[in-house]
Amino acid sequence: MTLKILSADITTLKVDAIVNAANTQLLAGGGVCGAIFRAAGYRELQEACNKLAPIQTGEAVITPGFHLPAKFIIHTAGPIWQGGTFGEEQLLSNCYTNSLKLAADNNLKSVAFPLISSGIYGYPKFDALKVAVQAIKSFPGDIDVILTVLDKSLLDSANAIV
Repeated sequence: MTLKILSADITTLKVDAIVNAANTQLLAGGGVCGAIFRAAGYRELQEACNKLAPIQTGEAVITPGFHLPAKFIIHTAGPIWQGGTFGEEQLLSNCYTNSLKLAADNNLKSVAFPLISSGIYGYPKFDALKVAVQAIKSFPGDIDVILTVLDKSLLDSANAIV
């Protein structure tokens, strides 16, 4: 397993799968979710998601990548930050672990993640980064992982954690 942390547009990466920071209804949203729907093809992706919804927070499902460079999209519903006392850390860790399990089950060799729940769901960015890195590094499979971080100030912190 390799882990690279980059400041990049996840929709342009040439990997086997990108991960969508989804909502439990798998509906097109804002932020990274909206960008993925726009790049993949809204109608096709929403039709595929409708067949799989709803999912629980921390779960992951997979759809084709449609018009993306990535072959697949793994959708996982991250937790909404409620102060850290409602199991958010475990739920967030589950997002990464379940997405990687799904990738391994589908024989995928490379996956790119956004920093799940760190946007409109309000998870503190540095804490979300620590959970992401720990969950990814703990996964036993042989998958190359890219973690995309839009906040460039986190890149220095990310490299120190890795």
